[in-house]
Amino acid sequence: MNAEQIRLVKATVPALRAHGEDITRHFYADMFRAHPELLNIFNPANQATGRQARSLAASVLAYAEHIDAAGQLGGMVERIAHKHVSLEVLPEHYPIVGEHLLGAIAAVLGDAATPEILDAWAAAYGQLAELMIRVEGDMYAQGAAQPGGWRGFKPFRVAEKKAESSEITSFVLEPADGQPLPPYRAGQYLALRVKVPGSEHFQIRQYSLSAPWDGHRYRISVKREPGGLVSGHLHDGVQQGDELAVHLPAGDFVLQDSPRPLVMLSGGVGITPLLAMLRELLAQDSTRPVTFVHAVRGREVHAFHDEIAQLIAGNPQVKRATFYEMVADGDQQGVHFDREGRLSLDALQPSLPAGAQEADYYFCGPAGFACAVEQLLDELGVPAAQRFTETFGPSQSFAGVIPA
Repeated sequence: MNAEQIRLVKATVPALRAHGEDITRHFYADMFRAHPELLNIFNPANQATGRQARSLAASVLAYAEHIDAAGQLGGMVERIAHKHVSLEVLPEHYPIVGEHLLGAIAAVLGDAATPEILDAWAAAYGQLAELMIRVEGDMYAQGAAQPGGWRGFKPFRVAEKKAESSEITSFVLEPADGQPLPPYRAGQYLALRVKVPGSEHFQIRQYSLSAPWDGHRYRISVKREPGGLVSGHLHDGVQQGDELAVHLPAGDFVLQDSPRPLVMLSGGVGITPLLAMLRELLAQDSTRPVTFVHAVRGREVHAFHDEIAQLIAGNPQVKRATFYEMVADGDQQGVHFDREGRLSLDALQPSLPAGAQEADYYFCGPAGFACAVEQLLDELGVPAAQRFTETFGPSQSFAGVIPA
């Protein structure tokens, strides 16, 4: 890109802030009309809720804002690349996206999208596409070349199926060919591709691995979402012995090397990657102080209670703080839960390590939970560099992975 093209792209930032979601909604609708085969990749539920459009709008805006300092976008590029690789996004998809994205910019901005601006955006998109194709190509090649690695989706057999709570079920998956599995990092996710009976298209969903690598099996733990097409099929239609198509693990939400105390906060099914992280850390004979915080509606939906209790019993450096929004008869404080009510700084403060602002914080859960944790960490004065989070579904913001 030349200096004038960079200037023109940056000049569109106010328009992207005002109309970004209109552009991306138009883009997806137009692209799927022309290329319905891409519905085998994209999650229709995220289209219906607008999450996919908001995610793309956030990434396009971030790219435009930093077009003259692209080196700051490494974290965003890595996060998007992991998602793309888990979906098997290929180089031939990028020209299709580019064509319909430029068409959407022209349609929504109208006369404001001058030929010069569209040419600048074509150059900007081409530059980004080249970068993404290179990064994703390296990830595909490395994944396939490692011992036990593969490309695409591979058949796995459901070795075990276990209800962890009234709404979360674990699936232990073993490769159908019996080959050992390459290493992955706790906190990463697994993509499944399924054809739900009665559905026209394949569906791809990502689920956090809820146990660390053992070389032979994967464990995912799936929440039944209200009206969830794939989660409902997994809970009701998939049984022990059935096969599922599985992609290599992906994701950038992993433990960083650090001597600081560690605070893990989860809401609901957000416990899955953090449980795997805790197990991975303890398997390394780590003496790093850990506070494991879990917020859940109540005992009926509290998954992994016994598993976590056993881990804490054998590792005195790990402390627990479990919040029940609703306490029922028979729930014992100190056994089933530690605090009644929702997560708050006042309630959490006694469980935090001394000098809480110096700890590292990893958190995962529904959007409302993640927002509450961000506000809590703001109150504590925790720097952004010590906050690590995972978003289930398309990222709605890349603030955490782009330097301020």
